Amino acid sequence: MPETVLQAENLSKIYKSGNKELVVLDEVSFSAEQGTSLSIIGPSGSGKTTLLGLCAGLDVPSSGTISLMGFKLNKMSEDDRAYVRNQFVGFVFQNFQLLSTLTALENVMIPMELRGEKNVEPKATELLDRVGLADRMHHYPSQLSGGEQQRVAMARAFINSPKILFADEPTGNLDEETADHVTNLLFSLNQEEKTTLVLVTHNLELAKKTERVLQMKGGKIIEEKYLKVVI
Repeated sequence: MPETVLQAENLSKIYKSGNKELVVLDEVSFSAEQGTSLSIIGPSGSGKTTLLGLCAGLDVPSSGTISLMGFKLNKMSEDDRAYVRNQFVGFVFQNFQLLSTLTALENVMIPMELRGEKNVEPKATELLDRVGLADRMHHYPSQLSGGEQQRVAMARAFINSPKILFADEPTGNLDEETADHVTNLLFSLNQEEKTTLVLVTHNLELAKKTERVLQMKGGKIIEEKYLKVVI
């Protein structure tokens, strides 16, 4: 049996404002096994990005448990959650989140440098080559197109060989042709590295490329589908 990488049980997230409560997530449960892919879809405000943030340890639930690589994130301090993220997690965001003062190569090297790794540049160079940016590695984000910036972000996400990759609307800021190219790169890298992929998207065609789709509405998972993967 494949290893369970992510296990969410009865996750709720409630924000309080005065006497009012806003329930963003309502007792959500699901799991993800090593090397599998799943997408989370639903309208704006359905809780998708909140769920992704809890699963990645970027926030803590109001109730419920979240286990990532066997670590109970809801029981851990922010520093300990950051350690788990750096060891096991990769991220790709809609707005790229590259550091503007660093070159593409330097942005890709950051996660391994934060680990205290030495001689990081050869691996970063190899990854930038794999995403087709060997000739752009010394450019700054402002000198790169949106598609190029997202490919830098993907190289950065895979630099520490993550066990799980969280992608939040990774093609949301890209035109259709560029989005298709970035999507193909994302899935091919993911398959090569045997990484678990958890993808939040509004794009149903993108969602169909994953093995499983969780549909959310009103803070709950209302449907779960297993798909035949088409890449």
